Amino acid sequence: MEEEFEEQEKKNSIIPKVIVVLLILVIILGMSAIIWYRSNLSSVQSDSEKVVVDIVSGTGVIGISEILEQKGLIKDANAFKIYCKLNGKTSMQAGKYELDKNMNVGQIIEKLQNGNIVDETVTITFLEGKNMRWIASEIAKKTDNTEQDVYQLLKDDEYIDSLIDKYWFISKDIKNDGIYYPLEGYLYPDTYTFADKTQKAEIIFEKMLDKMNSVLEPLKAEIQQNDLSVHELLSLASIVELEAKNHESRAEVAGVFYNRLNRNMALQSDVTTYYAFKIDMGDRDLTSSEISQYNPYNTRSSEMAGKIPVGPICMMSESSIKAVVEPKDTDAIFFVADKNGNIYFSKTNAEHEQTIRRLRNEGLWYTYD
Repeated sequence: MEEEFEEQEKKNSIIPKVIVVLLILVIILGMSAIIWYRSNLSSVQSDSEKVVVDIVSGTGVIGISEILEQKGLIKDANAFKIYCKLNGKTSMQAGKYELDKNMNVGQIIEKLQNGNIVDETVTITFLEGKNMRWIASEIAKKTDNTEQDVYQLLKDDEYIDSLIDKYWFISKDIKNDGIYYPLEGYLYPDTYTFADKTQKAEIIFEKMLDKMNSVLEPLKAEIQQNDLSVHELLSLASIVELEAKNHESRAEVAGVFYNRLNRNMALQSDVTTYYAFKIDMGDRDLTSSEISQYNPYNTRSSEMAGKIPVGPICMMSESSIKAVVEPKDTDAIFFVADKNGNIYFSKTNAEHEQTIRRLRNEGLWYTYD
């Protein structure tokens, strides 16, 4: 009987010990879980490292946690899910985000909830008076296209033909063998915004052509009544763009050009010669051989008497287009600009030469450094 009592006492003493051990294990496991949880809520690294994450519409917490773990932005997807559950973080906005590996889970979730989406839009401003070489350079600077991509597109006959079919103001004139760049002068200068820098040159050109269409459409009736083709009008407008600075002077410059064409005189515009020899204005003066040398763009050549250049030489404003569609009636057949952009019109060559001498004497004649 005594032995049975002692055996029972031993059993009774073991039970508390087991309970204590179990409690200790529970505490250890609990603390480990807390340590694991808190550790996995901290940032992956202390150094900054940007990562772009695209959260597709309809992606829930589970999907987001997996994306973040795969991108190396969080340590453990399960810890992320637990945090969201405990803190009621169930609503996050879709979009493209720029996150950082030095952000903790709380900071990441805050950004996803606030919708601090990455703005990848690209804005390009195309300036009046600039030519296709400049356009190609700007596109290459702002997008993933190279300048060569732009030039290759312009050489694509199938692409060019598709534009001729699509836009009423584009004709086969742009495929003339003497033209450097088929769409020169057809792309309207303005500020355009694109979704991101991956936009192809075709998309960029389409926006610019659509804008040109909206500018030309109100003038369509007048354009169709003009003796000149749309291509010739745009070619003339591009010269006017570079020769004059405001609408009033542009309309009169256009009037002078019409007078010279009607008299079978060469337009004699230096800006066409610069373009003909692919020299940017301001780089240097033209040489006498360049001025006189024949080129279908060079209106200083005697062989270009009574002719409009083979194609436009730059992007032109609506003002310049209206100037050639509605030119000012004038008796002048000469004009010259001073270094401040003021334009002087003359009816005779003698009067024109006298104006040039006066401008030189007054220090108003433009010279290149």
